[in-house]
Amino acid sequence: MAIPIRFITIALVILSLSLLSSSITATETKRSEAEVQQMYERWLVENRKNYNALGEKERRFNIFKDNLKLIDEHNSVPDRSNDLGLTRFADLTDDEFRAIHLRGKMERLRSDPVIGDRYLYKEGDVLPDEVDWREKGAVVPVKNQGDCGGCWAFAAAGAVEGLNKIKTGELISLSEQELLDCDRGEDSGNFGCLGGSAANAFEYIIENGGIVSDEVYPYTENDTAACKAIEMVTTRYVTIDSYEDAPHYDEMSLKKAVAHQPISVMIEAESMKLHISGVFTGPCDHWYGNHNVVVVGYGTTERGEDYWIIRNSWGANWGESGYMKLQRNFHNSTGNCGVAIRPVYPLKSNSAFGLLSPSMFKFGGLFVLIGWVLL
Repeated sequence: MAIPIRFITIALVILSLSLLSSSITATETKRSEAEVQQMYERWLVENRKNYNALGEKERRFNIFKDNLKLIDEHNSVPDRSNDLGLTRFADLTDDEFRAIHLRGKMERLRSDPVIGDRYLYKEGDVLPDEVDWREKGAVVPVKNQGDCGGCWAFAAAGAVEGLNKIKTGELISLSEQELLDCDRGEDSGNFGCLGGSAANAFEYIIENGGIVSDEVYPYTENDTAACKAIEMVTTRYVTIDSYEDAPHYDEMSLKKAVAHQPISVMIEAESMKLHISGVFTGPCDHWYGNHNVVVVGYGTTERGEDYWIIRNSWGANWGESGYMKLQRNFHNSTGNCGVAIRPVYPLKSNSAFGLLSPSMFKFGGLFVLIGWVLL
């Protein structure tokens, strides 16, 4: 039976409109060389980039173009869960990004992991729907590890900062540089800017009797200096009693742990270098983890997407002011990007005596002064 001409005409009109729409989309995402060059120059200024080697600026421009093409292709997909953008890593290849910024390690040389059951999720446990330790004042502003692979030190310090606020009421920004300088070598399992483990850092803090503030021991973005001698009596700030793992491969137990305190985790972060917003769902091709971060909360979007709140150490011009939402309730027991494989957290008693803060020094000094006057 012959198809009526009007149906053929309608089909051709629909096909033409479809092709026109595709053409418009392709035109919108295709950028001229001049436009890309302008974007590159503006990005260089915003990120304070200055290349000294001959031809390096041009080489980085070509990498920038490749990353921009990836961003445009990703962001053109309808109903995507996250957006990519020109982060400070937009001039790096994936291999360079991995080699410089992803130095987290699972190995623990000091002691075997102790898996605690305090946060073991049990049937019937009632947990908050949402938690955000930033709103409770237990998270210091986002820091920037720079080109040093010291994520392990930032993840350890972040977890201790949060716990100390919960237990003592005082939020103190701690020294990652002390960990980089003083907690390194074959015996420690940490290797400065070449990588390490947050768990090993907790062990150092316990053995060392605490960790000082970054005001006393500021960050320098390298690990070439010797460990500074620190006057224990006048500058020691924060101590912890011990540390342990949350149950491995268990997102519900991780949720229970995060409901009580910020938790240090290891994630696979190779695909995160250009992330700027939304819920990151992948891809994550490996599950062994290569980057230490702190989980400082969890929640659900208006679209019903469950997520972890990740505090990173790549500065405030990455992600959402230095944070990201990572997909929660993943179909694999590892959690997305391995977030649930081996969470670890410090422990501290409710007593404030482990904290030697400026206010406590003033208080103690007042007693010394009164005693001297009475004498």
